[in-house]
Amino acid sequence: MKFEFGACRLIKSLAIAATAFATIALSVPQAFAADATGIWARPSGSSQIQISSCGNALCGKIIWLKEPRNDVNNPDASKRGNPLLGTQIVLGMKPTGKTDTWKGKVYNAEDGKTYTGYITLDGNSKMKLEGCVLGGLICKGETWSRVK
Repeated sequence: MKFEFGACRLIKSLAIAATAFATIALSVPQAFAADATGIWARPSGSSQIQISSCGNALCGKIIWLKEPRNDVNNPDASKRGNPLLGTQIVLGMKPTGKTDTWKGKVYNAEDGKTYTGYITLDGNSKMKLEGCVLGGLICKGETWSRVK
């Protein structure tokens, strides 16, 4: 009888350990996702954006422009005289549950519209930034390179 009692205790301990391991394993991808914060450059070299934490999300603002200009396409006429430098173009990007992917909003200063946006990291030095319409059916983006 002592053997059976010990075997039951062993099985119960193994079940608890397996449950704890599964819980930890499921949380690892979020905990160790690549770091998207930093300074990124467009492939054209026309601008740089700084991605940083804003609460439990990521945000990004334009920190350098090859040819500084105003936000002339902003839908708010009162903001069209504002410089693009310092404008936040990545808004509230939160982890999607997929490794190295965030979803939020992206402001496109070229047309003055805000789109559903995605950031997807490709390693530590490349970041794909996309803006989408129709619930993600049509997306357009480009791959930016890490400056630092």
